[in-house]
Amino acid sequence: MNPFIKIRRDLHLIPELGFQEYKTQAYLLSYIENLSKERISIKKWKTGLFVKVHGLHPRKTIGYRADIDGLPIVEETGLEFSSTHEEQMHACGHDFHMSIALGVLTHFVENPIEDNILFIFQPAEEGPGGAEPMLKSEIMQEWKPDIIFALHIAPEYPVGTIALKEGLLFANTSELFIDLKGKGGHAAYPHLTNDMVIAACSLVGQLQTIISRNVNPLDSAVITIGKITSGTVQNIIAEKARLEGTIRTLSDQSMDRVKKRIDAVVKGIETSFECEAVIDYGAMYHQVYNNEEITREFIQYMRSQTTIEVIECQEAMTGEDFGYMLKEIPGLMFWLGVDSPYGLHHAKLNPKEDAIEVAINILTSYMTYKGN
Repeated sequence: MNPFIKIRRDLHLIPELGFQEYKTQAYLLSYIENLSKERISIKKWKTGLFVKVHGLHPRKTIGYRADIDGLPIVEETGLEFSSTHEEQMHACGHDFHMSIALGVLTHFVENPIEDNILFIFQPAEEGPGGAEPMLKSEIMQEWKPDIIFALHIAPEYPVGTIALKEGLLFANTSELFIDLKGKGGHAAYPHLTNDMVIAACSLVGQLQTIISRNVNPLDSAVITIGKITSGTVQNIIAEKARLEGTIRTLSDQSMDRVKKRIDAVVKGIETSFECEAVIDYGAMYHQVYNNEEITREFIQYMRSQTTIEVIECQEAMTGEDFGYMLKEIPGLMFWLGVDSPYGLHHAKLNPKEDAIEVAINILTSYMTYKGN
């Protein structure tokens, strides 16, 4: 078995949520510390890691980021190496991302290039967001790369395929939490209460009109309410309700517009249902914007120097906090084909492991070209 497939399976066993990746960090450290220490420097950052591979005659530093956290999902793959952590799963492929990064790291420790390479093992990509604070850390300021790269698995593409585009690749995203408080009471006396189940249902319907009537049809935006919590038993009218969702837009201007309309709609709910409402926009992720010049060069290199099929794809409404790093450092992210019948964040996501070696070969080849 390819050793990095074994590593992927080990990591798949121990998914951990954002800023709780203690076992994951320990596993990564244990592996990296067994590599030749002649060329590497390691620094911990919270539950993440910075690992610098020193070049032979460095002129610049190439950055590579791999996210390391899992999701609060009950795994349903039936794999022998299914998650051993209750209600947690690597359902977004971060186990793949880490094993690929370790493969690339190992290659460059054993086959150093002229330039430095900084490997960033980033916690909390799924939430509450690790890229922005990691970017602002003293370690990053000391070791800040000149260019930076990352990948994300793509279940919809076959193994041996990558997909990307110049410019905008992933959307701006924001969390959305709305708490409603009215007046509860007996189910037999609704006229003496302010029912927050009814208020929440009305609010969900009104939120869906924001996109259709306030966003330019030639632009794109999404509001999704993924969770509603309210009530206690069947014969008590609910005093409180909580809505949890996400906002996604292809421009900063649309994000601002959508949030202003949400504020206005929620104020209307307060008046209509004589209740109190609190909005929390939680974590916001900046759009992933691929540097045009670097992306053109990357595509040209892949097509001329490898057998990889390169697809120039459309932008997606997915969010990725790697966008904060690309905001500060020129670089790119690409989709890696892994051919799974189930998509990202699905309890049965099962990417093909052949893609790990494909990605390691892609990255070592291109980074050698860039760093020599």
